[in-house]
Amino acid sequence: MYAFETLKLLPGSDSSDLIAQHGSIIAQCQVIIAAKLQARNLLQEDDYSSSDYGSGDKPGTALGRTVLNGNVIFPDIFHTDHLLFYERFKAYQDYILADCKVSEVKEFTAEYLVKVLEPSGWLAVWRTNVFEVLVEVVDVEYSALKAVVQLSEPFLCESRDSTFTLECMQELLELKERKILLQELWVVYDESGEFDQTALAVEHVRFFYQCIWRTWDEEEEDDFDYFMRCVEPRLRLHYDILEHRVPSGLAANYQNLLSQCEELYSKFLDVRNSISGSDLDCEVENVSMVEGLKLLEKIEHLKRKLKVIENPLLRYVFGYQKYSSLQAKGLRPTGDKITHVVSSTMVASMLQSLIRDKLCPESCGEEQEIQFHNDPLAAVNACYEGDTVIICPGHYVVDGVFCIADSVELEGYGLPDDIVIEKRGKGDNFVDCTGNNIRISSLKLVQHDAVEGILNVHHGKTTLDNCVLQCETAGITVRTSAELLMKNSDLYGAKGAGVAIYPGSTCTLLGNGIHHCKEGILIKNFLDEHSDIPKITMVNNMIHNNEGYGVVLVRSTMPSDVKDASAERTKGNTQPIQSGNGTACVEGFRQELPPECLTDELELYEQAEISEETEGNNKIARELRVTSAKKSQLQKRRLSTLGITQADDNLMSQAMFVSIVGNQFKWNGKGSFGTFLF
Repeated sequence: MYAFETLKLLPGSDSSDLIAQHGSIIAQCQVIIAAKLQARNLLQEDDYSSSDYGSGDKPGTALGRTVLNGNVIFPDIFHTDHLLFYERFKAYQDYILADCKVSEVKEFTAEYLVKVLEPSGWLAVWRTNVFEVLVEVVDVEYSALKAVVQLSEPFLCESRDSTFTLECMQELLELKERKILLQELWVVYDESGEFDQTALAVEHVRFFYQCIWRTWDEEEEDDFDYFMRCVEPRLRLHYDILEHRVPSGLAANYQNLLSQCEELYSKFLDVRNSISGSDLDCEVENVSMVEGLKLLEKIEHLKRKLKVIENPLLRYVFGYQKYSSLQAKGLRPTGDKITHVVSSTMVASMLQSLIRDKLCPESCGEEQEIQFHNDPLAAVNACYEGDTVIICPGHYVVDGVFCIADSVELEGYGLPDDIVIEKRGKGDNFVDCTGNNIRISSLKLVQHDAVEGILNVHHGKTTLDNCVLQCETAGITVRTSAELLMKNSDLYGAKGAGVAIYPGSTCTLLGNGIHHCKEGILIKNFLDEHSDIPKITMVNNMIHNNEGYGVVLVRSTMPSDVKDASAERTKGNTQPIQSGNGTACVEGFRQELPPECLTDELELYEQAEISEETEGNNKIARELRVTSAKKSQLQKRRLSTLGITQADDNLMSQAMFVSIVGNQFKWNGKGSFGTFLF
């Protein structure tokens, strides 16, 4: 806001004074208008100055500062490594890379730097794994993404080796022609805000070449949008890992694959450079070519694995198998089996009850060893094959994962709501089962801050009986070749599927409640060539109030699906494939009733509900059997292409054992059953 003078004709003044006042005000207006026009033109010329990353029109810097630790007192540097996902995403998509091809990455980056990077006059700390030294930037080679620097005065340097003197650093700079990669520079803090854009530009270049760019990217095809294909998925994965949305095992696996790929690619480049190309008949060069092809094949295999993990839809299905190498302890060397009692406090009455009911039953004719714990996780970690853990009533808070690799039994002594085990702290999952025969009963598991599901059955058989599972992310996962028997239990709160059934697994659900999840039960695709048909039993379960379907089958699209859909449209059948909650069915039934039968509407509604439940069970069983039949047809076709006309009976006898009866599906958002085609 601007304040102007008020025109006044004071006593003793004449009209010339009034004209002078008027002229002064006009001059003020002209100055203000000129300033506004100049500001608007500057904004139009360079939209980078109005981006989310600059200090804008506010005086002073908008960035924080970082104090470097060490024996040498360096000036503070800009704090730029804390940028949020959307800030980096916006910078790379809108300002730096846009829709460039992979071969244009360096060119687009240089064009961005020309617009925002100060060409000289700023200080930076040149940081390597060996030393840190203060330098002054005197010029920038934008096309090479390098800065021309000179040592600052006074000379400030800190290194692991005291041999880095002023003369040594001068010699090193001469060898490098005084040109340093921008990503090795950290801009020195300045309060004026003049170098905010410079600091952010250097940070974007550094982050890109450290976290996004791969040395083999330039070998990729040049006919795609590099940002959409590579930058965005890698950037999302980086922040998913940073914000603990990816299991630590999967993150470690990704870094391991990345290191392997970089090592192999470096070897491949050495082999390729060693081939002169002058004499291809040379035996040594032929050997090198064969070695190069083998390395290239391994690199492509690793790159495919990396892309799977970078894809959020595929990383959890195909990314890795966790705890596959977890070894069971087996029996104790003495052969003894121990009963572990867990209690935060033990009183005489509780001990007497335990001795009467669990520790010394009438049928027990042998003395048994008993160990006492106050932490259920410590008790499980102390178990060997055949041990039993009895958990007394109480609220136990654990910070870790239950990894059960032996056949042990975890039993709550009382009602599940009285025996609560709560997971605190950041972590991947809660319970991992790989033992041959694990039994968990009468416990309530409460999950917090998780990345994976509340319980994973990787190998062997796990039995859940009379348990309550309060989930955070996913629910129970039954992996390939694993078996789950879950009965009389209650599961709720999963942001994914309550129970996820993988191909080749066995899942028996008897009398459970599965509710308030994203999906009730999810059956993974088993039409793949290498997948076996799961065995599923569902009896008397109550599946209700889930956001999506009660049960959903995920499978790949077959040509027959397209034909069936076309046939349905030809017949004029407009009914949806997936069943609803029964409301539409009942409403249609109500409209067909004659007026004299409306008094019996309540009875008819109840009959419709019963028929809907029966139809839901039948539809699930029917769809699973149809998909199983398609699996058999695919197997026959694959065998016929191999010239095998008579298949082995054991090979072709794979059929889904389905028993789905007595289940109730109520108030699920999308219906009782649905099929997700991909």
